[in-house]
Amino acid sequence: MSLFKARDWWSTVLGEKEEFDQGCLCLADVDNTGNGQDKIIVGSFMGYLRIFNPHPVKTGDGAQAEDLLLEVHLRDPILQVEVGKFVSGTEMLHLAVLHSRKLCVYSVSGTLGNVEHGNQYQIKLMYEHNLQRTACNMTYGSFGGVKGRDLICIQSMDGMLMVFEQESYAFGRFLPGSLLPGPLAYSSRTDSFITVSSCRQVESYKYQVLAFATDADRRQETEQQKLGSGKRLVVDWTLNIGEQALDICIVSFNQSASSVFVLGERNFFCLKDNGQIRFMKKLDCSPSCFLPYCSVSEGTINTLIGNHNNMLHIYQDVTLKWATQLPHIPVAVRVGCLHDLKGVIVTLSDDGHLQCSYLGTDPSLFQAPKVESRELHYDELDIELQELQKIIKDVNKSQGIWPMTEREDDLKVSVMVSPNFDSVSQATDVEVGTDLVPSVTVKVTLQNRLVLQKAKLSVYVQPPLILTCDQFTFEFMAPEMSRTVAFSVYLKGSYTPPELEGNAVVSYTRPSDRNPDGIPRVIQCKFRLPLKLICLPGQPSKTASHKLTIDTNKSPVSLLSLFPGFASQSEDDQVNVMGFRFLGGSRVTLLASKTSQRYRIQSEQFEDLWLITNELIIRLQEYFEKQGIKDFACSFSGSMPLQEYFELIDHHFELRINGEKLEELLSERAVQFRAIQRRLLTRFKDKTPAPLQHLDTLLDGTYKQGWEETVDAAISHLLKTCLSKSSKEQALNLSSQLNIPKDTSRLKKHITLLCDRLAKGGRLCLSTDAAAPQTMVMPGGCTTIPESDLEERSIEQDSTELFTNHKHLIVETPMPEVSPLQGVSE
Repeated sequence: MSLFKARDWWSTVLGEKEEFDQGCLCLADVDNTGNGQDKIIVGSFMGYLRIFNPHPVKTGDGAQAEDLLLEVHLRDPILQVEVGKFVSGTEMLHLAVLHSRKLCVYSVSGTLGNVEHGNQYQIKLMYEHNLQRTACNMTYGSFGGVKGRDLICIQSMDGMLMVFEQESYAFGRFLPGSLLPGPLAYSSRTDSFITVSSCRQVESYKYQVLAFATDADRRQETEQQKLGSGKRLVVDWTLNIGEQALDICIVSFNQSASSVFVLGERNFFCLKDNGQIRFMKKLDCSPSCFLPYCSVSEGTINTLIGNHNNMLHIYQDVTLKWATQLPHIPVAVRVGCLHDLKGVIVTLSDDGHLQCSYLGTDPSLFQAPKVESRELHYDELDIELQELQKIIKDVNKSQGIWPMTEREDDLKVSVMVSPNFDSVSQATDVEVGTDLVPSVTVKVTLQNRLVLQKAKLSVYVQPPLILTCDQFTFEFMAPEMSRTVAFSVYLKGSYTPPELEGNAVVSYTRPSDRNPDGIPRVIQCKFRLPLKLICLPGQPSKTASHKLTIDTNKSPVSLLSLFPGFASQSEDDQVNVMGFRFLGGSRVTLLASKTSQRYRIQSEQFEDLWLITNELIIRLQEYFEKQGIKDFACSFSGSMPLQEYFELIDHHFELRINGEKLEELLSERAVQFRAIQRRLLTRFKDKTPAPLQHLDTLLDGTYKQGWEETVDAAISHLLKTCLSKSSKEQALNLSSQLNIPKDTSRLKKHITLLCDRLAKGGRLCLSTDAAAPQTMVMPGGCTTIPESDLEERSIEQDSTELFTNHKHLIVETPMPEVSPLQGVSE
């Protein structure tokens, strides 16, 4: 227990799930008893009005039934409550309640009850004003120097000041340049209204200027015609404080001067009557409310400031005199006299915690018990320390935070890909050229060990592969249950995916003793789709514009054993050349040398080399693993084909920029183009012309892909972290926003630098405990496979196939994040 904790004198919690703000609390002798005892008036956004008169039997007691004098539901939300002389013909105090569209003034009175039942309190509506504008806050005072009564000024949400002379409406004035309403206060000494505008400046308006200014109802007409019978509303003085204000309070500590206190978001200011700064204080914590009041020292002012750290600070001018802790964050604070106890601090939180407290340092009577001393055995402590150091070392080696003591198989996930195509293809509305697109069924089986609720299965494949369904939800109400779902995968688009690997991810929550709601966990299972899903057997090509040679350390393997579904049955087992044709028309040829341990992949299009190259490496690794050979390795000793790669990037970037420009031109006529396209599609039916497909692509915004800036940011991050060569590169600051670059020169420069540092031994790993980097071959010359190997077979080149929509490939396909030759240099 802290010595500087606020001493709880009386407290209670108001309602359930009600909300309150700074205007919802007021302290006054609202029932006009004349004994100087204040009552606590609280209004809530739920419309409840409550009046308390605390009488605790002993310090720290909660609210008793007799402490609540009155509770009434006014239905409309209560924005602010104030007590003043609001009824004409009497100087009795009345209660003003501000709703969003209504101002009500009530009289509060009590009648003596019978014996133990106590007094009975009731409120009576004296008058009300229906507001034409939504109210924000209000202030009151003797506007214009009137005696014996208080007038009310209400500020609307659109910056209009509405003045009410008790039962009658006086006038309304718009504050110039008002955007958002700020706090509002009235200074009786200068007869001025003081507020803080949305321009972050304190503004003061004389009441007389407001009264004789142009009527708010004729403001629009005056601005249009530059005519009006009234004067222009002119501000008396302004002061820019550079921040928004939370509250304003006017304090007069003697007969000669008054001060304007403004609570900002980071500072609180004390101003003179003319707007000059008397002093200001920078706050250490974010404030939530404040209340200036008179000080016992001559010429100084005390200020209570509550903040979001559950603290209440007491300042004497700019000097912190006291700090006390509260059990909640106060949004309103008042000081009053309750039950003959003067100076009681009343605080209210936004969720309804109402507390009356006082300042003090009552000492805690708790004393810590003495700890039994025991003799230390240093040998045992050394042994325990060594064991702990060993555990820490093992954790660091495993690169984890906590060691995995055991594996808990809460949920098992298995995936099976059907070896055959679906008898009826699920790709009913998709055709790639003249090829019918097949589909293959994938089954995912989940088996739980514990009771799991709301297990969600998400399946991911690389575009343009499409799933018939990719989201599933399961309820395992009993252990050892098995659930199986099936879906189909097919190709949608005339380009090849970057890989054929899919991923099934299951997210679930596992309940524990400490967390009954469950600990979130994720389990995943990867699967591979068949190559024949996107590729067909094709005729090998003798010539090609782009060639790639892969070196291995083992004897060559027959391509028939590696790709059993892509050769005719009449061919022998020693097939050393094989053709592939992707759905859409692109062709790739694969050759295996008879005399060396090399393989060649060649195609007319550079981007078509990657998928067959990746499949070749994976199938070679699987082949030698089945043979029990573990030292198989692939390498690429030729020069990196960066120039061809950069040509693809430039082509993609050019199409993207041109596509965006064309899309802007078509945006105004998109609806008409859609209608024309539908008519043409209906006319051509099954044979859709390529220009119509390109039009549909443009209208759908296919060109709006951020590949260049995304890859450039990723490579720049690698160059400044694990591949950096100096501290200057590590200190490079990257932009947090991805913008379309002017050209691709920066991206190509970074890709070249990335490949160069990888070739010189750089690694894409930040761990210091990782194994030493492998020896890499520097880019250099390459001995080509003799053409005689290819000429030994009779090849008929098929020149009738058209490469339809081939340029469209670069537009739609997200390219790999690194060079597509990454896999062959491992």
